[in-house]
Amino acid sequence: MSSTTFQVALWIELLAAGLGGLQGALFAAGERHRRIDLLGVIVIGLAVALGGSLLRDVVLNQPPVVIWKNWYLLVAGASAVLGMLLQPALARADWLITVLDAVVMGLFGAIGASKALSLGVGEAGALVVGVIGAIGGGMLRDVILSLPISFLQVGTLYAVAAGAGAGSLVLLTAFGTPILVAGLVCVVVTMSVRLAAVRFGWTFPEQRAVRPRRPQPVKTPAE
Repeated sequence: MSSTTFQVALWIELLAAGLGGLQGALFAAGERHRRIDLLGVIVIGLAVALGGSLLRDVVLNQPPVVIWKNWYLLVAGASAVLGMLLQPALARADWLITVLDAVVMGLFGAIGASKALSLGVGEAGALVVGVIGAIGGGMLRDVILSLPISFLQVGTLYAVAAGAGAGSLVLLTAFGTPILVAGLVCVVVTMSVRLAAVRFGWTFPEQRAVRPRRPQPVKTPAE
């Protein structure tokens, strides 16, 4: 496949970085019991905004675009500060953080999967890279805040939503769908699965060991 087919416009990547910084800062600013300072909020915003891109490029053995180009850090940092300033006004709007999280996941999943395809990665590998791009920022956020890693816990299908979105992009491009259309479908699918799972409480069952059934004692008839 031609790499030019799958190039992502700079403004799309900056939009994803900006929304990621905003969502991360809103999340961090809401954790007031942890007494996170201004620098901490910005760091967490940057982690959410740039973590997925950083992990994606490391996996693809590419120069991290968020380091080599100034705009990513500037946009993500400014968005993180904005998120911190807006948090008091949005303190009761928990749904906004969830929606932003779903949008960011969809955008980074689409960017990650399309970049992998542009480099000649196979469909299965592109799916994995898309998931890494989608959930990487959230993973770094949880590590920094010493929280349970979201996609490893019984929850609302965090990684499943990312996989469904990235998988739809990979499938559509295999049938010749234009990348912008496939990317939009990826974002919509990711958001739909993630928000529906939150709304209706969809989860995978908790892991449990498989235990052999114990034979029941044979009852003898009373004499």
